Amino acid sequence: MNVFLQKAAPTEKNILRNLYSFYLHDLSAYSASLKTNSEGTFEFDAFDLIWEKEGLTPYFIKYNEELAGFLLLIEPPLAKRADYSINDFFLFNQYRRKGIGEEALRILWDEKPGSYYIVQLSTNQKAVAFWKKIFQRFSLPFEETLGTEDGEEIVSQIVSAEIIKELK
Repeated sequence: MNVFLQKAAPTEKNILRNLYSFYLHDLSAYSASLKTNSEGTFEFDAFDLIWEKEGLTPYFIKYNEELAGFLLLIEPPLAKRADYSINDFFLFNQYRRKGIGEEALRILWDEKPGSYYIVQLSTNQKAVAFWKKIFQRFSLPFEETLGTEDGEEIVSQIVSAEIIKELK
C-alpha cells in the first residue's frame, strides 16, 4: 500500500485550512457547537497557532501521491498527558475503510514511538470504534477514560506505541 505522511509546509497553509473545513463539517454531526462562519465554511478558530506554536505538527496523509487527509500531532513541549497527542485525524470518505488510516498511523508510530493521548467526542461512535479497532489490530494496550473537554463529552485513551516496530 502506497501511503505516506508529509509534513505540511507553511506554504501549504491554505490546503490544510480547506481540509480542516471538511473535517469540522464531519464533526458537526456530533457537536452542536460547530457552526459555519459568515462565508459558509467551517473554520478552526486556532488555525494560525499551528504555524506559530512549537510542538504542533500537521501532516498530510497521501495515498498513491493523492491527498487523502491529514493529522495534527501535538509534540513536546505542548504534549502534556503523554509523549504525543493526535489532536485531529481526518480522511476523505473515499479513502476510509481501506486500511489507509491504519497504515498512516503505523508509519507515524514507527517514526515516533512513545505514548499517545487520543480523544474522540463520545457521540462520534464511528471514531471511537475506529480507534479501538486500531488498538486491537496492533495489540496495543490502552487506558480509556470518559470526561469533558471544552464542554463536550469525550472518550480518551492513552496508548503506548513503543512496540510498533516489532509488528512490521
